[in-house]
Amino acid sequence: MQHILDLTKDLIRFKSMLSRPDEIKRCADFIERFLKDIGASCRRIECDGVPSIAALPGPDFAPILLMSHIDVVDAPDQLFEPEEKDGKLYGRGSFDDKYAVALSMILFREHLYKARKEGLAQKDLPLGILITGDEEAGGHKGAKEALKTVRTDFCIALDGGNVRKIVTKEKGVLRLKLISRGKAAHGSRPWLGENAIEKLFEDYQSIKAFFREEAPEHWHRTINFSIINAGKSANQVPDFAEAVFDIRYTEKDDVEALVKKMRDKIKGEILVEMKEPLFLGGESPYLNLLLDVSKSTTLGFEHGASDARFLKEHGTPGIVWGADGDLSAHAYDEHLNLDSFYELYRILDRFFERAKDVEFTRSRHPGENPGPENL
Repeated sequence: MQHILDLTKDLIRFKSMLSRPDEIKRCADFIERFLKDIGASCRRIECDGVPSIAALPGPDFAPILLMSHIDVVDAPDQLFEPEEKDGKLYGRGSFDDKYAVALSMILFREHLYKARKEGLAQKDLPLGILITGDEEAGGHKGAKEALKTVRTDFCIALDGGNVRKIVTKEKGVLRLKLISRGKAAHGSRPWLGENAIEKLFEDYQSIKAFFREEAPEHWHRTINFSIINAGKSANQVPDFAEAVFDIRYTEKDDVEALVKKMRDKIKGEILVEMKEPLFLGGESPYLNLLLDVSKSTTLGFEHGASDARFLKEHGTPGIVWGADGDLSAHAYDEHLNLDSFYELYRILDRFFERAKDVEFTRSRHPGENPGPENL
């Protein structure tokens, strides 16, 4: 356990923020050296300068894949010096998501060593790891690109939930821009103009009417008014205003129909800036095995989004799971609860011990999904 804690601290010290791509690359170099030093075969996948590292049993396949990321949100320098206190590890990335990277690396190393002692090799492992570099920016150059060349029967995205809750669904993301246009005039004669800000707020009220549903667990679509840009001078009637809305939707929503209804209700213009799919984990014998190993863990959902959503494009079942950090991701007091960290390691270690005894039918043709047998 000391090894995994020390490795997490080493990873935290890399200032691998999106604003520091050089640090993301240095962190990726560190991971690549670690894997090569233990005699593991790995490959580096780069897309527009964003690195991902994959270490797999086969050239492009792992029965079970652990996925995590090294990039973190911006923070002052002092947050990149890890601090251990009262059973918690503090620092940027301690919870999101450097602990998961360390966990993946150590699990891979330990099971590789065990395989060699039994006269086996990396190709005989039940697990592979994928570590990416742009999850906080949307994951399009990291996980989305890497998963085109990394196949798996079951993916565990170590980036959410907690030891007692496995996440099997996450909301989709829809980002809209609302544009209102008016007519400029002098601020002393507003009757000569048309105020674009006022028109924008009228349209916002029409849009907000589509988000009235309230449920105890909030598993319904939501809207957040997040950005506004309008006005150039205090003594001028503004002729232009725009706002950005962050919408989270569920499997009950027809997104195209919803956008059409909103457009029909407003006077301004709506642009779809981004649409990301839901994560729906799907059924898997591996999930049943994991629940059998960790009997006190239940299934649940999260409102946020993660790189797990890219699994849908490949028909790959998976989950989002992780240790506990008291929802401190991105906060100045971001921290990891160490007891849950160690418990997660022990659970996954037992899970892989049982999974390695399962016979696998591996695909010989690109695009085919291999499946576990005898689980």
